[in-house]
Amino acid sequence: MSYHYVHIEDPQTLTLQEGDDLSCAADEVVIDVSFAGINRADVLQRMGFYPPPPDASPVMGLEVSGVIRQAGADSGFTRGESVCALVHGGGYATQTIAKAACTLRIPPGIDMKMAACLPEAFLTVWYNVIVRAGLKTGETLLVHGGVSGIGNIAVQLAKSMDCRVIATAGSPEKCQLLDSIGADISLNYKETALAAQCEAHGVMGAVDVVLDMVGGDFEQFNLECLAVDGRIACIGLMRGGQATIDLTQLLMKRATLSGSTLRRLTPQEKARCFSEVNEQMMPLVATGRMTPLMDKTFALNEALAAQDYMASGTHAGKLLLRCN
Repeated sequence: MSYHYVHIEDPQTLTLQEGDDLSCAADEVVIDVSFAGINRADVLQRMGFYPPPPDASPVMGLEVSGVIRQAGADSGFTRGESVCALVHGGGYATQTIAKAACTLRIPPGIDMKMAACLPEAFLTVWYNVIVRAGLKTGETLLVHGGVSGIGNIAVQLAKSMDCRVIATAGSPEKCQLLDSIGADISLNYKETALAAQCEAHGVMGAVDVVLDMVGGDFEQFNLECLAVDGRIACIGLMRGGQATIDLTQLLMKRATLSGSTLRRLTPQEKARCFSEVNEQMMPLVATGRMTPLMDKTFALNEALAAQDYMASGTHAGKLLLRCN
């Protein structure tokens, strides 16, 4: 048997290629992929702005769901188990390899589509909001891009911690979705200035943590909305990588501004976070307290169309590729 994968011919051309069956090391598993999550990192990789590390697969795709085809001797998994996993590239394919430490068993009652929405969002939110920014029970979290694959998980995790959640989106319909998943305050950034909206709600200067995936001209607002000892976790630059900020705000508020990308995490950090995610976040899905938002599913050979749809910014929730 052979497997198929999406190959980048050039930034505007993706082709479906065929290769030999994959095999894995003792601490890894091979997964027959059911669905692969689509992330902005994949779009950046296709455009040449986010090259994979030397030890990663050149195939796009950072997260999958599926069934274990081969289990390494030290993996702790067995053939035939249903899992979802963060992969070191290689997700846009019918087979992929994952480290056992970054692989999660799918709880009963959770289907493959939902499971494919979880690994990258779970790790990103847990690492940035909990580990780095240190969100605590009862604090206030501001999430930019609240209906994105990452954003909606951040909203729901914070609500499970009895936090007050403020979230931004770009249309009334998306703000309604935010309301439906528990956001306390939904802000349409295309209507009026976010600072004015926060003033009207009485939350300007009261935000403990900002999860920022937009950067650019939003960064000064992020500082202004922070409470004393507030923390900003920057994970994306949708509005650009350049920002002019008033450092006085940073000093006076004792603020912390941090940034990260998943590909810069060590295997040990990923493994530790996945253990915590399995203990703290998977039960929320299993019990129905967290349900990821999903938008559209595309066939594997429609990967370019799927990424173009993501780039348009019209989606709300996760985009997936159907791989088998």
